[in-house]
Order: sequence, then structure tokens, then C-alpha cells
Amino acid sequence: MNFLRKLKLRNQLLVMLLPLLLGAVLITGGVVGTISSRLAFQGVTAASRADLEHMSAFTLDLLNSHHQQFGVYREDKKSTIRRDLETLVNLAYRLAQEKAEEVQEGRISIEQAKSETAAALRAFAVGQTGYFYVMNPEGDLLVHIAQEGRNIIDSRDEDGHYFIKEMVQKAPAAADREVLHIEYPWRNEALGDEFPRRKTVAYRYFKPWRWIIASSSYLDETYEDTAFEERSYAELKESIKAKRVGETGYIYALDSKGNAVIHPFREGENLLDERDRDGRYFIREMLKNRSGWIRYPWMNEGDSEPRMKIVRYEFFEPLGWVVAVGSYENEFFHDANRIKERVLGFMGLVVAGVLLVALMLIYLLSKVYTRPITRMTEVIRRVRGGSLTDRMEVDGADELSELAGAYNDMTEAIRQNREMESKLAQQGKMASLGVLSAGVAHEINNPLGVILGYAGYLERKLSADDVNLRYVQEIKRETKRSKKIVQDLLSYARVPRPAFEKVDISNLLEQIVDFASAHTDMEGVRVVRNIERGLPAVSLDADLIKQMAINIILNAGAAMEEGGILTVSVRMSGEDEVELIFEDNGAGMDAEVSRQIFEPFFTTRQRGTGLGLSITKQIIERHRGGIRVDSEPGKGTVVTVTLPVNHEEF
Repeated sequence: MNFLRKLKLRNQLLVMLLPLLLGAVLITGGVVGTISSRLAFQGVTAASRADLEHMSAFTLDLLNSHHQQFGVYREDKKSTIRRDLETLVNLAYRLAQEKAEEVQEGRISIEQAKSETAAALRAFAVGQTGYFYVMNPEGDLLVHIAQEGRNIIDSRDEDGHYFIKEMVQKAPAAADREVLHIEYPWRNEALGDEFPRRKTVAYRYFKPWRWIIASSSYLDETYEDTAFEERSYAELKESIKAKRVGETGYIYALDSKGNAVIHPFREGENLLDERDRDGRYFIREMLKNRSGWIRYPWMNEGDSEPRMKIVRYEFFEPLGWVVAVGSYENEFFHDANRIKERVLGFMGLVVAGVLLVALMLIYLLSKVYTRPITRMTEVIRRVRGGSLTDRMEVDGADELSELAGAYNDMTEAIRQNREMESKLAQQGKMASLGVLSAGVAHEINNPLGVILGYAGYLERKLSADDVNLRYVQEIKRETKRSKKIVQDLLSYARVPRPAFEKVDISNLLEQIVDFASAHTDMEGVRVVRNIERGLPAVSLDADLIKQMAINIILNAGAAMEEGGILTVSVRMSGEDEVELIFEDNGAGMDAEVSRQIFEPFFTTRQRGTGLGLSITKQIIERHRGGIRVDSEPGKGTVVTVTLPVNHEEF
């Protein structure tokens, strides 16, 4: 006590508090350091496992997307070839009917009728290697390009099924106009087939002659763009192999026999008998369990000793693959070890600081550390709210500054990853659109072609003064426009080039309104026209502008489910621009929806495709025009389209 009384108050506090503070710091530092290190290791381990699970799920999603995409395509093509074969069988059946009628009328003999029908069927090819053939219920081939006269009743497919017996049993018992189908695996050695291929047959029974008329084709000969599918599969594999997990980890896939179907280094090899450093057959264990986690010691070339490897593996049922994502554990703990080192170094600095400045450090710490932490917290809250552009201030070289820099790097990485994910999602949509477009083109262009053909036939049959001629011409014109819309969908990614011509924009808008008003989406909607006359002719592609305006009008109609008023206006904007204005009093949109409506595949409608307004914007941009949307929830929407009167090539 006498010693303390001789010291100044500042030194007294230092002598009294320093041992307490130092002891507290040492104890606290030891506890905090231990807990922090453990938490760091646990957190890194959990995060690393989560990363492996995420990569595994991501890989399965890629494989599933690819599998479903081309699976739907094949099923569509299979349905198409079945319908085509059914049509051909019906044509052959009608040919036999006509010849049978000629026999009844006494114009030809039955032998001549059968001979002529058989000759016609032999001469007709179905696809690349398909053909017609005819047999009787006893299995005798009456018409065939190679085996005519042979009895094939005991023929079996590659699965051992007596498919001919099934056909001769079902055909006579079928309904009068029923066309039957059968599908089986078949290997044609004459065509050089090394493996069985799926063959589909449509057949129908012609009772007067006891003929079973059949038309057959291989399914794989109907699939288009097989090279595209192979390229897509190869690109998918390369993208998966290029992914890295940590520093040296990677993704691979095994089939049920242990073959590495996807592997960055050993693709094509059989890994079934691979063993770890303990002699365990870990590949066999993975194939047996199909899904789970596995740890094993492994030593690569260049390693001085084995390292523990952790692998997350999942079963991909459609292909029967086990997809695995693995990495070394010590690579996971690299960051945790760095955190531990920093914690220990920081504690040493604190202890040294306490010895030197004691109580003053408490005061300084309250300012030096509290203020930047507060600023960091504010930034973190803004970033958590979605503002990834905010950055922490880095104005020093201490740990907090390093943390701020690391946090800034992390937010930048997150922002870039989100952009990358958005681009990948867009590319997935575009790939799906490509497959969808191919199906749409095949399924719609054919009936449109038939409609167009019959419309042309009716147009030639009608006289110029016939009142129905205008309707036939309208059918023909709108059918052509529909075919062009399908073509635009196919070429969406490259954007169609407009065919510019001078057009009376007022008359064109009148036609568009007349056509769109009859659409079912416009039920209950009253269209008010505010169309100026005498406007200068505008250089544009009339069909594309029709498509653009109809998209906007139908979107407005969909926004007025209970009915409403749509005002369509056209007027000059300045000396060399014309404005098309579409104003509705429908549901309107908030700012977030308005910002996204022109993005491909974004839609608020349950059955919408999300392409209408995106294509609309592309059409306007191709015309060097602009589009503006002003909307407010509950008050309606105003869409203003600006087009230049004269188009200039750039």
C-alpha cells in the first residue's frame, strides 16, 4: 500500500489493473482462440460439405436437364413416325380397296389386282430403310422386298418375342378401320447393324384378300440432329470435367460396372477394383450404396504421404450413374488454419499492447475498433438487403482492413456468380427454346402448309367477283403470316432481319386492331381508335409490326380480365418519328414487374411463354425504334412505341 501511495494515480491504476487485465486477456484469449479455432474448423467443414453437396446437386441437375430435354424430343419424334406410318398403311389399304372395287366391276381380275397392288407397295420406300410388306394370317410373306414367299410365323425379335404371331393374331380381330402398332428390337445384319435398334410397325387387316398390310421403319432413322445431341452431350461432359472443387478436387461419374463415363483424367477406364491406401474397395462401396459420403486415404503422384479424401456421391437413376464430387480434407482446412494463426497472432499483439499502454488501450480500442465495426455492420446490412455494389472502406493495414478487403472480394465474387448463374439460366432457356421450336415448327408448319394449299386451291376456283374471295385471300394471308411467326420463333436467337417497305401506318394499325379485336383474350374489352390520317408512309416490315402490335394488344387484353377499355392511337412525334400508343385501364404493374417484362421467358401469366414482349422489343430495336412502358398497379398501363419514318441502314 505504501508503494502504491508513492505512485501517481495513472501508475496506480496501471499496477492494479495490469495483472488483472493481462490475466483476463490471456485466459480470454486462450478460450476465445480455442473456441474460434474449433468453430472455424467446424464452419469450414460444414461449408465444404455444403459445397460438395451443392456441386453434386448442380451436376445432377445438368445431367437431368440434358436427359429430359432429349428424352422429350425422342418421344415427340416417335409419336410423329407412328402417325406417318399409320397414314401410309391407310393409303396402302385404300389402294387395295380400289383394286378390289375394280375386280367387282369386272375391269380386272383378282390376280391382276393383287399383282398391281403388290408392285406398288414394293416400289414404295419408307424413310431410309423402311418398306411395306404384306402377309396372310398363316405368316406367309405375300409382298416383301427381299423375302417374298417365305413363312415367318416363328420369327422372334432380339428379346425372344414372337412378334409375327402377335401381329397375325391381332390383325383379323381388329375393328374395321383400326390401325395396329407394334414396336420391337431388331438387328438387320444385311444393313451392317452391330447392335439391335428399335423398329416400329403400323399394320391393318384387309379382309377381302386376307392381307395384313404393314409399314415399318427404324426409330433412330427418324431422329433429327443426332449430331447436335452428341455435341451437346460432349459439351456437357467437358463442362462437368472442367469444374474444380477446391484446389485439386473434381467431379466424376461411374456407370453400374465401375466404368468412368465422366472423369477429368481417367475417362473410359474401369475403376471397379481401385483400392485406397488401407486396401478398401471404395468404388465398389460407392456403387453398392449409390448415395452418401465416403472418406478414404489416397495418395496421388507427387504426394509424400497419403491424404484423407472426402467424397459426396449421388445416384442418377435415368442413366444408372453414380455422380461423385471429391476433394482433400486438408484443402478444406487451409482457411481454418489461417484463421487459427491469425487468432494467435492477434492475441499476442493484444498482450504486448496491454503491457505497453495498459489503460490507454481500452480507450483507444473503444474508438479504433468500434467505429469501423459500426461502418462494416452498416455495409453488411445493406448488402444483406441486396445491394451488392456497396463496399467497405479499406483505410488501414490491420486485420479489420484485411477483413473489409476480403469481404469486398467476397461480395464481388457473389455478384459475379449471380451474373454467371443468370447467364447460365438464360442459356438453358435458349437451349430449351431450341428444342421446343423444332417441335413447334414440325407440328405447326405441316398443317399450315395444308391450309395454305387448300386456300390457294379455293382462290383459283373462285371468280374475281365472288364475295367469298376476300375471305379466302384473308385466310391465305394470315396463314402465311402464321408460318412466318413460327419461323421467327425458330430464329429468335439471331433476330429476324426486317424486310422494309413504305407502309401507310394508319391503315396497317386499323387492320391490326380489326384482327386482334376478335381474339378470345379481348372478350369484354372495348377498343377505342384514335388514329390520325394523312401521316407520311413509314419504312417498316408490316408483318413484324403486326406481330409487335398484336403482342401488346393481347397483353393489354389479358390485363383486363373483367373487361375494360383499350385506346389505340397513332400520331407524329417530331418531324421524322411516329408514335403508336396503347393505353389500357387494366390491372397495371409495379416497378419490379415493369423492369422485367422484356426479359426472355419472364411472364406473370399462368400459360404465358414469356417470349411475346421480348420478341416485341427485338422487333422495335430492329426498326431503330424505342418502347416505353408507364404503369401503376390498379390504374392501367400505357405502352408507347416510337418508330422512325425513314429507315437507315447501319
